[in-house]
Amino acid sequence: MQEDKIRRALVELLYRNSYGVVVSNIAISLAAVYILKSAVSAGWLFGWLGALYLLTGIRVVASRRFFRRSRNDSQSIRRWAWLAAAFSWISGLLWGLLGWVGFLPESPIVLSFTVIVLTGLVCGTVPSLSAFPPALIGSILITVVPIGLRCIISGSEMAGAFLFLLVSLVVINLNYCRITYRMLRETVALRLENEELVEHLQEERDKAQTADRAKTRFLAAASHDLRQPTHALSLLISTLSILGRRGDVPAKDARNLADRAKSIVGNLSGLLDALLDISRLDAGVVIVAKEPVSLRKLFADLRDEFGGVARERDLAWQVVASNLWIDSDPITLKRILANLLSNAFRYTAKGRVLLGCRRRGTAVEIQIWDSGAGIPADQQKVVFEEFVQLQNPARDRAQGLGLGLAIVRRSAQLLDHPLGMISKEGRGSMFSILVPIAVSADAHIAADIDRGEGDGSIGIAVIDDELDGLEAISLLLRTLGYRVYPGRSAAEACFAHAVEGNDKAPIDLVITDYRLEAGTTGLDAIKQMRAHLGHSVPAVILTGDTSPERLKEVAASGHLLLHKPVDAEQVRQAILQLCSPQMPAFSASHH
Repeated sequence: MQEDKIRRALVELLYRNSYGVVVSNIAISLAAVYILKSAVSAGWLFGWLGALYLLTGIRVVASRRFFRRSRNDSQSIRRWAWLAAAFSWISGLLWGLLGWVGFLPESPIVLSFTVIVLTGLVCGTVPSLSAFPPALIGSILITVVPIGLRCIISGSEMAGAFLFLLVSLVVINLNYCRITYRMLRETVALRLENEELVEHLQEERDKAQTADRAKTRFLAAASHDLRQPTHALSLLISTLSILGRRGDVPAKDARNLADRAKSIVGNLSGLLDALLDISRLDAGVVIVAKEPVSLRKLFADLRDEFGGVARERDLAWQVVASNLWIDSDPITLKRILANLLSNAFRYTAKGRVLLGCRRRGTAVEIQIWDSGAGIPADQQKVVFEEFVQLQNPARDRAQGLGLGLAIVRRSAQLLDHPLGMISKEGRGSMFSILVPIAVSADAHIAADIDRGEGDGSIGIAVIDDELDGLEAISLLLRTLGYRVYPGRSAAEACFAHAVEGNDKAPIDLVITDYRLEAGTTGLDAIKQMRAHLGHSVPAVILTGDTSPERLKEVAASGHLLLHKPVDAEQVRQAILQLCSPQMPAFSASHH
């Protein structure tokens, strides 16, 4: 590609210089006619002049057509180069004929003029024709050969000296041609690189400006959606406090307030989870584990999952099963499809939602159709941006947060599965994702995880500098049946182990918050605990930090990463995954 651009630029330079050659041919030819009119027949001179002017006119027409051609036509550029070379050769032949008739030793003025003109023309070809060496080499040789032959035939006393000078002139100019051509190539290559660099910088600038605007919009929308539930939760707590000061709170009022608070916390947790998903995808810490996935099982799970939603919204829900196996990460792919289906059900007031697939060569296009409101053509590119909800201008959180399609886009890019969308306003939409068919469709059966509670055989060190958080997770772990050694630092946890466990009961797992007091981190605490124990133990890091840099740092440590808020089931699963002999320990953040 770069070579084609250089060749095209050199040929353009060749034709651009041809206009200067035209002007010099006209001026010099008139002087030649004036000088040679007494030594050469008028018929020959006017015939020569007519041929030269005809060639000049054809070159002008060809140059104009060349610059009007399609700039992207790289196929014909070599033909244009050889056409210019042919024009140069014919021009050299005409001037060579002038040298043949003008070599008159008996007429010093005519001879001197002829030699000067030909020398100037030969030297002038170097800057004008070096962009295409065949044109220059052919032109020089054709120009000097006739006068060289005439010199040999004439038997003049100065023939030897003249031939030596002629050969020297040719050799010197051919050498200049080689040097000039190399310099022209380097100059053109440098110019093209600079143009590409400028274009790249402009693209990066546009991307940065777009990202900056998107981040500003993202933060504004996130701030709004975070403040609203926090505000409502604050009012509920204030109400509960007022009722408590008045005496015992009636059970009905307590249940009502608790249900509202639970709903608000659920919405808030959903937003935080979505924001976390985007941060993890941007940070590149989501691990993709592709394997053969059964479309029949995947579709069956989604059919059951959204069956209740379809009944609630009184929509037809159709799933077209397939026996194909695909190569993808089952968890990430299911989340993508679940997000797309959630949107389909949310924005379809009546009609149906359909999940199916079509085979596309060595891939499968999974499609989700709905009969909803559809998306206007001018809005179809922005729906995959954060907090964009075309059908929810009031930002009613009951209709979602506007992050689903942003997560879908990032997740699909991570899996290298192209997304597609067809939508007509008022008639519905079709979202699709293209997934390769699995080469090997052998399904492997995952072992069931024991979901029972602990029996006191597993000891866990818990570290959190926030006392409320430390007491809450310690209480949960003891309730689940585990031995717990809590501390607000690694040193306190080691002391608790020495006192309560008498240093003999093993510590099988460390659970620590990431941000600890005095600028230390959970990574430091894990190192201290391992030094205390004298051996390596698995660890879980809890964090509410969504910074991509922080996520990368924790993921690189190899410890299991859980994001706040966590529930009992997440904690139980983490313990079973890291402490059960049947299950391999995770080496990094999971999905």
